[in-house]
Amino acid sequence: MSSFQSHNTQPAADFLNSLPRELRNKTQLPFADDSRHRWHYFPASMFPRAGISLGELNPKQKQLFFQLLRSSLSETGYAKTQQIISLENVLAEISGNYSMRDPEQYYAAFYGNPERGSLWAWTFQGHHLALNFTVANGKTSVAPRFLGANPATIKSGKRKGERTLAAEEDLGLQLINSLQNKQKAIFSERPPFDILTGNSAEAEPLQPVGIKLEELTVPNQELLLRLINEYLATMPEELAQKRFQNISNEELGEIRFAWAGGTKSGEPHYYRIQGKTFLIEFDNTQNSANHIHSVWRDFDGDFGRDLIRDHYQQSHHHRQTN
Repeated sequence: MSSFQSHNTQPAADFLNSLPRELRNKTQLPFADDSRHRWHYFPASMFPRAGISLGELNPKQKQLFFQLLRSSLSETGYAKTQQIISLENVLAEISGNYSMRDPEQYYAAFYGNPERGSLWAWTFQGHHLALNFTVANGKTSVAPRFLGANPATIKSGKRKGERTLAAEEDLGLQLINSLQNKQKAIFSERPPFDILTGNSAEAEPLQPVGIKLEELTVPNQELLLRLINEYLATMPEELAQKRFQNISNEELGEIRFAWAGGTKSGEPHYYRIQGKTFLIEFDNTQNSANHIHSVWRDFDGDFGRDLIRDHYQQSHHHRQTN
Protein backbone atom coordinates (compact mmCIF):
# COMPACT_ATOMS: atom_id res chain seq x y z
CA MET A 1 0.00 0.00 0.00
CA SER A 2 1.37 3.39 -1.03
CA SER A 3 0.83 5.32 2.17
CA PHE A 4 2.59 7.08 5.01
CA GLN A 5 1.51 8.92 8.13
CA SER A 6 0.06 12.20 6.94
CA HIS A 7 1.79 15.38 8.07
CA ASN A 8 -0.22 17.72 5.84
CA THR A 9 -3.50 18.00 7.78
CA GLN A 10 -2.45 21.20 9.57
CA PRO A 11 -1.10 22.99 6.46
CA ALA A 12 -4.34 22.06 4.63
CA ALA A 13 -6.46 23.44 7.48
CA ASP A 14 -4.31 26.59 7.66
CA PHE A 15 -4.79 27.22 3.94
CA LEU A 16 -8.56 26.59 3.98
CA ASN A 17 -8.99 28.79 7.05
CA SER A 18 -7.23 31.65 5.24
CA LEU A 19 -9.94 31.75 2.57
CA PRO A 20 -13.04 33.96 2.75
CA ARG A 21 -16.29 31.97 2.77
CA GLU A 22 -16.96 32.46 -0.94
CA LEU A 23 -13.57 31.04 -1.97
CA ARG A 24 -13.70 28.29 0.63
CA ASN A 25 -17.09 27.16 -0.68
CA LYS A 26 -15.64 27.10 -4.17
CA THR A 27 -12.62 24.97 -3.26
CA GLN A 28 -13.99 22.68 -0.52
CA LEU A 29 -16.34 20.08 -2.00
CA PRO A 30 -18.03 16.94 -0.65
CA PHE A 31 -15.72 13.93 -0.59
CA ALA A 32 -18.00 12.07 -3.03
CA ASP A 33 -17.99 14.90 -5.61
CA ASP A 34 -17.54 13.54 -9.14
CA SER A 35 -14.75 15.97 -9.93
CA ARG A 36 -12.37 14.16 -7.56
CA HIS A 37 -11.68 11.56 -10.28
CA ARG A 38 -11.72 14.03 -13.17
CA TRP A 39 -8.28 15.15 -14.23
CA HIS A 40 -6.28 16.19 -17.27
CA TYR A 41 -2.94 17.57 -18.35
CA PHE A 42 -4.41 20.02 -20.89
CA PRO A 43 -4.29 23.78 -20.16
CA ALA A 44 -7.19 25.04 -18.03
CA SER A 45 -8.72 26.85 -21.04
CA MET A 46 -9.17 23.44 -22.73
CA PHE A 47 -10.29 21.44 -19.68
CA PRO A 48 -12.02 23.33 -16.82
CA ARG A 49 -10.87 22.33 -13.32
CA ALA A 50 -12.73 22.17 -10.02
CA GLY A 51 -11.64 24.42 -7.15
CA ILE A 52 -9.83 27.74 -7.19
CA SER A 53 -6.93 28.96 -9.26
CA LEU A 54 -3.67 30.38 -7.95
CA GLY A 55 -4.71 33.64 -9.58
CA GLU A 56 -7.66 33.97 -7.16
CA LEU A 57 -5.40 33.87 -4.07
CA ASN A 58 -3.79 36.82 -2.35
CA PRO A 59 -0.05 36.59 -1.52
CA LYS A 60 -0.63 35.23 2.01
CA GLN A 61 -3.09 32.57 0.83
CA LYS A 62 -0.73 31.60 -1.97
CA GLN A 63 2.13 31.27 0.52
CA LEU A 64 0.01 28.97 2.72
CA PHE A 65 -0.99 26.90 -0.30
CA PHE A 66 2.60 26.39 -1.38
CA GLN A 67 3.51 25.45 2.19
CA LEU A 68 0.89 22.70 1.94
CA LEU A 69 2.24 21.57 -1.44
CA ARG A 70 5.82 21.56 -0.14
CA SER A 71 4.80 19.50 2.90
CA SER A 72 3.03 16.99 0.63
CA LEU A 73 5.94 16.36 -1.77
CA SER A 74 9.69 15.81 -1.55
CA GLU A 75 12.05 18.71 -2.25
CA THR A 76 12.63 17.13 -5.69
CA GLY A 77 8.90 16.81 -6.32
CA TYR A 78 8.23 20.38 -5.24
CA ALA A 79 11.05 21.70 -7.46
CA LYS A 80 9.75 19.77 -10.48
CA THR A 81 6.25 21.13 -9.85
CA GLN A 82 7.53 24.72 -9.74
CA GLN A 83 9.58 24.19 -12.89
CA ILE A 84 6.59 22.77 -14.80
CA ILE A 85 4.42 25.74 -13.80
CA SER A 86 7.18 28.19 -14.81
CA LEU A 87 7.29 26.69 -18.33
CA GLU A 88 3.96 28.45 -18.96
CA ASN A 89 5.94 31.72 -19.06
CA VAL A 90 8.23 30.24 -21.73
CA LEU A 91 5.25 29.01 -23.79
CA ALA A 92 3.56 32.41 -23.44
CA GLU A 93 6.65 34.12 -24.87
CA ILE A 94 6.95 31.61 -27.71
CA SER A 95 3.26 31.68 -28.66
CA GLY A 96 2.28 35.20 -27.63
CA ASN A 97 -0.86 33.65 -26.09
CA TYR A 98 -0.64 34.89 -22.50
CA SER A 99 -4.22 33.98 -21.57
CA MET A 100 -3.84 30.30 -22.51
CA ARG A 101 -0.28 30.03 -21.13
CA ASP A 102 -0.86 31.35 -17.64
CA PRO A 103 1.08 30.11 -14.58
CA GLU A 104 -1.81 31.35 -12.40
CA GLN A 105 -4.23 28.87 -14.05
CA TYR A 106 -3.42 25.95 -11.74
CA TYR A 107 -6.27 24.81 -9.53
CA ALA A 108 -6.59 23.41 -6.01
CA ALA A 109 -9.68 21.52 -4.87
CA PHE A 110 -10.38 19.86 -1.51
CA TYR A 111 -12.78 17.01 -0.83
CA GLY A 112 -14.09 16.52 2.68
CA ASN A 113 -12.77 18.37 5.73
CA PRO A 114 -9.15 17.90 6.89
CA GLU A 115 -10.00 19.48 10.26
CA ARG A 116 -12.84 17.13 11.14
CA GLY A 117 -12.79 14.03 8.98
CA SER A 118 -10.45 11.04 8.99
CA LEU A 119 -11.06 10.77 5.21
CA TRP A 120 -10.33 13.70 2.89
CA ALA A 121 -8.50 14.46 -0.35
CA TRP A 122 -7.15 17.30 -2.42
CA THR A 123 -5.89 17.86 -5.93
CA PHE A 124 -3.59 20.33 -7.66
CA GLN A 125 -4.01 20.50 -11.41
CA GLY A 126 -3.23 22.49 -14.51
CA HIS A 127 -1.28 22.25 -17.74
CA HIS A 128 1.11 19.28 -17.52
CA LEU A 129 0.49 18.79 -13.81
CA ALA A 130 -1.99 16.57 -11.96
CA LEU A 131 -1.33 15.64 -8.34
CA ASN A 132 -3.96 13.71 -6.39
CA PHE A 133 -3.68 13.28 -2.63
CA THR A 134 -5.97 11.10 -0.51
CA VAL A 135 -5.74 10.97 3.29
CA ALA A 136 -7.46 8.21 5.28
CA ASN A 137 -6.90 7.58 8.99
CA GLY A 138 -3.67 9.57 8.86
CA LYS A 139 -2.23 7.69 5.86
CA THR A 140 -1.66 9.41 2.53
CA SER A 141 -1.74 8.18 -1.07
CA VAL A 142 -0.38 10.27 -3.97
CA ALA A 143 -1.73 8.84 -7.23
CA PRO A 144 -2.19 9.34 -10.09
CA ARG A 145 0.81 11.64 -10.52
CA PHE A 146 1.23 13.30 -13.91
CA LEU A 147 4.19 15.54 -14.77
CA GLY A 148 4.80 16.99 -18.22
CA ALA A 149 7.24 19.39 -19.83
CA ASN A 150 6.90 21.62 -22.88
CA PRO A 151 9.46 22.54 -23.97
CA ALA A 152 11.37 19.66 -22.40
CA THR A 153 14.58 21.51 -23.35
CA ILE A 154 14.34 25.29 -23.65
CA LYS A 155 15.97 26.13 -26.99
CA SER A 156 16.39 29.92 -26.74
CA GLY A 157 16.10 32.95 -24.49
CA LYS A 158 17.53 33.56 -21.04
CA ARG A 159 16.59 30.05 -19.84
CA LYS A 160 18.17 28.37 -22.89
CA GLY A 161 19.39 24.84 -22.12
CA GLU A 162 17.14 24.33 -19.08
CA ARG A 163 15.62 20.84 -19.03
CA THR A 164 12.55 19.67 -17.12
CA LEU A 165 12.13 15.93 -16.35
CA ALA A 166 15.65 15.32 -17.66
CA ALA A 167 16.37 12.33 -15.38
CA GLU A 168 13.20 10.51 -16.47
CA GLU A 169 14.33 10.82 -20.09
CA ASP A 170 18.08 10.28 -19.65
CA LEU A 171 17.79 7.17 -17.46
CA GLY A 172 15.32 5.63 -19.92
CA LEU A 173 17.64 6.27 -22.88
CA GLN A 174 20.62 5.03 -20.89
CA LEU A 175 18.80 1.82 -20.04
CA ILE A 176 17.53 0.98 -23.54
CA ASN A 177 20.97 1.68 -25.04
CA SER A 178 22.82 -0.42 -22.48
CA LEU A 179 20.72 -3.56 -23.01
CA GLN A 180 22.56 -6.46 -24.64
CA ASN A 181 19.27 -7.57 -26.14
CA LYS A 182 17.77 -4.19 -27.04
CA GLN A 183 15.26 -5.66 -29.50
CA LYS A 184 13.64 -7.74 -26.76
CA ALA A 185 12.59 -4.52 -24.99
CA ILE A 186 11.36 -2.72 -28.15
CA PHE A 187 7.73 -3.60 -28.89
CA SER A 188 7.20 -1.09 -31.70
CA GLU A 189 9.38 0.93 -34.05
CA ARG A 190 6.82 3.74 -33.85
CA PRO A 191 5.92 5.27 -30.50
CA PRO A 192 2.31 6.03 -29.59
CA PHE A 193 1.40 9.71 -29.91
CA ASP A 194 0.71 10.00 -26.18
CA ILE A 195 0.58 7.97 -22.98
CA LEU A 196 -1.87 5.13 -23.57
CA THR A 197 -3.80 5.51 -20.30
CA GLY A 198 -4.54 9.18 -21.06
CA ASN A 199 -6.55 10.89 -18.33
CA SER A 200 -8.59 7.81 -17.39
CA ALA A 201 -10.12 7.68 -13.91
CA GLU A 202 -8.92 4.08 -13.56
CA ALA A 203 -5.88 2.48 -15.19
CA GLU A 204 -5.90 -1.16 -16.22
CA PRO A 205 -2.65 -3.08 -16.78
CA LEU A 206 -1.43 -2.70 -20.36
CA GLN A 207 -0.27 -5.53 -22.59
CA PRO A 208 2.76 -7.18 -20.90
CA VAL A 209 5.34 -6.41 -23.57
CA GLY A 210 9.06 -5.73 -23.33
CA ILE A 211 11.75 -7.35 -21.21
CA LYS A 212 11.41 -8.61 -17.65
CA LEU A 213 13.61 -7.11 -14.95
CA GLU A 214 14.88 -10.57 -14.02
CA GLU A 215 16.17 -11.06 -17.59
CA LEU A 216 18.47 -8.02 -17.27
CA THR A 217 22.08 -7.99 -16.10
CA VAL A 218 22.60 -6.79 -12.53
CA PRO A 219 23.83 -3.31 -13.63
CA ASN A 220 20.75 -2.94 -15.86
CA GLN A 221 18.45 -4.13 -13.09
CA GLU A 222 19.93 -1.42 -10.89
CA LEU A 223 19.42 1.14 -13.65
CA LEU A 224 15.77 0.14 -14.04
CA LEU A 225 15.24 0.41 -10.27
CA ARG A 226 16.90 3.85 -10.33
CA LEU A 227 14.41 4.88 -13.00
CA ILE A 228 11.46 3.64 -10.91
CA ASN A 229 12.92 5.52 -7.94
CA GLU A 230 13.02 8.74 -9.99
CA TYR A 231 9.22 8.57 -10.26
CA LEU A 232 8.80 7.67 -6.60
CA ALA A 233 11.12 10.50 -5.54
CA THR A 234 8.39 13.09 -6.25
CA MET A 235 6.66 11.93 -3.05
CA PRO A 236 7.86 12.51 0.52
CA GLU A 237 10.91 10.38 1.29
CA GLU A 238 9.19 8.18 3.87
CA LEU A 239 6.40 7.29 1.45
CA ALA A 240 8.79 6.76 -1.48
CA GLN A 241 11.05 4.44 0.54
CA LYS A 242 8.13 2.38 1.82
CA ARG A 243 6.71 1.95 -1.68
CA PHE A 244 10.09 1.03 -3.13
CA GLN A 245 10.54 -1.55 -0.38
CA ASN A 246 7.14 -3.09 -1.16
CA ILE A 247 7.95 -3.23 -4.88
CA SER A 248 11.38 -4.77 -4.15
CA ASN A 249 9.90 -7.38 -1.82
CA GLU A 250 6.80 -8.34 -3.74
CA GLU A 251 6.92 -7.71 -7.47
CA LEU A 252 10.42 -7.72 -8.95
CA GLY A 253 9.52 -10.88 -10.85
CA GLU A 254 6.66 -9.13 -12.63
CA ILE A 255 8.30 -5.83 -13.61
CA ARG A 256 8.74 -5.26 -17.34
CA PHE A 257 10.46 -2.48 -19.25
CA ALA A 258 9.10 -1.79 -22.74
CA TRP A 259 10.21 0.71 -25.38
CA ALA A 260 8.78 2.13 -28.61
CA GLY A 261 10.34 4.49 -31.14
CA GLY A 262 13.85 5.83 -31.55
CA THR A 263 16.65 5.20 -29.09
CA LYS A 264 18.62 8.42 -29.60
CA SER A 265 17.99 11.75 -27.92
CA GLY A 266 15.89 13.92 -30.25
CA GLU A 267 14.03 10.95 -31.77
CA PRO A 268 10.37 10.45 -30.76
CA HIS A 269 10.20 7.71 -28.12
CA TYR A 270 8.02 6.11 -25.46
CA TYR A 271 8.64 3.69 -22.65
CA ARG A 272 6.66 2.04 -19.93
CA ILE A 273 7.48 0.15 -16.77
CA GLN A 274 4.77 -2.15 -15.50
CA GLY A 275 4.62 -4.16 -12.30
CA LYS A 276 1.88 -6.02 -10.47
CA THR A 277 0.57 -2.88 -8.74
CA PHE A 278 1.79 0.07 -10.82
CA LEU A 279 2.40 1.49 -14.26
CA ILE A 280 4.81 4.22 -15.38
CA GLU A 281 4.36 5.73 -18.84
CA PHE A 282 6.70 8.23 -20.47
CA ASP A 283 6.53 9.71 -23.93
CA ASN A 284 8.47 12.38 -25.77
CA THR A 285 6.96 12.44 -29.25
CA GLN A 286 5.33 15.83 -29.84
CA ASN A 287 6.99 19.11 -30.94
CA SER A 288 9.92 17.28 -32.61
CA ALA A 289 10.44 15.13 -29.50
CA ASN A 290 10.70 18.11 -27.15
CA HIS A 291 7.44 17.66 -25.23
CA ILE A 292 7.28 15.13 -22.39
CA HIS A 293 4.30 13.43 -20.76
CA SER A 294 4.93 11.14 -17.79
CA VAL A 295 2.59 9.43 -15.36
CA TRP A 296 2.54 7.04 -12.41
CA ARG A 297 -0.64 4.96 -12.04
CA ASP A 298 -1.56 2.61 -9.19
CA PHE A 299 -3.92 -0.12 -10.34
CA ASP A 300 -5.49 -0.44 -6.89
CA GLY A 301 -4.46 2.83 -5.26
CA ASP A 302 -5.27 5.62 -7.74
CA PHE A 303 -7.30 8.29 -5.89
CA GLY A 304 -6.58 6.35 -2.69
CA ARG A 305 -8.99 3.52 -3.56
CA ASP A 306 -7.07 1.02 -1.40
CA LEU A 307 -6.95 3.43 1.56
CA ILE A 308 -10.64 4.28 1.21
CA ARG A 309 -11.60 0.59 1.10
CA ASP A 310 -9.54 -0.07 4.25
CA HIS A 311 -11.08 2.99 5.91
CA TYR A 312 -14.64 1.76 5.36
CA GLN A 313 -13.77 -1.81 6.38
CA GLN A 314 -12.25 -0.50 9.60
CA SER A 315 -15.23 1.76 10.24
CA HIS A 316 -17.61 -1.15 9.64
CA HIS A 317 -15.57 -3.44 11.89
CA HIS A 318 -15.41 -0.73 14.54
CA ARG A 319 -19.21 -0.34 14.48
CA GLN A 320 -19.71 -4.08 14.78
CA THR A 321 -17.36 -4.52 17.73
CA ASN A 322 -18.72 -1.59 19.77
